[in-house]
Amino acid sequence: MHICHLELVNYRNYARLELDLAARIHLFQGDNAEGKTNLLEAIYYLATTRSPLASQDRELIRWESLQDEVIPNAQLALQFVRGGEQNSIEASLVQEPGESNGGNGTVFRRQLRYNGVNRRAMDIVGKLNVVLFLPEDIILVSGSPGDRRRYLDVTLCQLDELYCRSLARYNRVVTQRNALLRQIRERASRPKELSYWDGQVAHLGAYVMARRMWSIARLSRDTHELQHALTGGAERLTLRYEHTLAPNSAIDAIEAALCDPELTWRAGIPECEALDRLEEQLMEALQRGQKEEIARGVTVSGPHRDDMRFCINGFDATIYGSRGQQRTAALSLKLAEVSLMEGLVGEMPVLLLDDVLSELDRRRGQYLLEAIDQAEQVLVTTTDREGFGPAFLERAQLWRVQAGVVQPLSDA
Repeated sequence: MHICHLELVNYRNYARLELDLAARIHLFQGDNAEGKTNLLEAIYYLATTRSPLASQDRELIRWESLQDEVIPNAQLALQFVRGGEQNSIEASLVQEPGESNGGNGTVFRRQLRYNGVNRRAMDIVGKLNVVLFLPEDIILVSGSPGDRRRYLDVTLCQLDELYCRSLARYNRVVTQRNALLRQIRERASRPKELSYWDGQVAHLGAYVMARRMWSIARLSRDTHELQHALTGGAERLTLRYEHTLAPNSAIDAIEAALCDPELTWRAGIPECEALDRLEEQLMEALQRGQKEEIARGVTVSGPHRDDMRFCINGFDATIYGSRGQQRTAALSLKLAEVSLMEGLVGEMPVLLLDDVLSELDRRRGQYLLEAIDQAEQVLVTTTDREGFGPAFLERAQLWRVQAGVVQPLSDA
């Protein structure tokens, strides 16, 4: 799996860019704020339909376009090869005049296309698999539960279409159920109206939880060994799924069944009864907590409040880990993600590394470079080539990035 062509128009600091990319390592060198990260962000955006850095898509439109053009817009497109076949993904981001504020407002519109046909975001995610390494990845360990849930969701949506659809529907259902809870609190509705929404939350939420349990168990098997290797045998990292259901023997048995390495998933469904039992447990939790949820006006139980915990040698790395330990744990997780995707898809994902060597010591940096060398295509950014070594540089296509212009430095 590799990207063969990338085209950007009015994206971030790129007025226009067309880039042909071979299936190999590409090293993009340039000073800060010249556009290196924007390249990787654009690829990640097309693959996942979301930016890892911007809170709103309108932030991706080039500033000069917003100032000078009547209808500011950004265009992104790439062509990629997967399974020997070439495909394309395109995105149009347009800011149009609106009717609000006396006609002085704006309306933002996004259009996505796969192989030239307009598609929904959930129909595009997973067509091109990517793994992005950022210096900010430390927040996966040190940050909030929401950061970790977003990470799991982006990873799983690339691997499982049913997860992506279930998650989208689950989020809508929770929003509607929360609105009903507030109406009941204000005596504008009756508690019995919760019955339908409880069933939806339990059914959709059980699948989201099941897939998260399964993925965390798979990732944990690899992070255990990766952390051990990255720390010279000093540390072992395990991942634990932390859910909102009351711990009991039934939940333990369900999780064990869903995390069984021999378990087969067909059409996204596990071939065991654990999913049905998990739905029952979630339904019971909703019914037990009904009074509390009405009083608070929010749904308390469900995967929207779950977390993934990092344990290094038995202690919680989020609370007790040093920044060095947390950074290494985040690196172990990303390398485990690469292995997970390769195992399920049958091809290595495209790897995107944004100036990560600057945050790692020489030994960890060398381990990372050796690990990524197995990928079909790797895009790496850096301000300084010194830490890469002559062997790596000989295998890489070198590029210079300056003020939104990308030029090859060699034909190596």
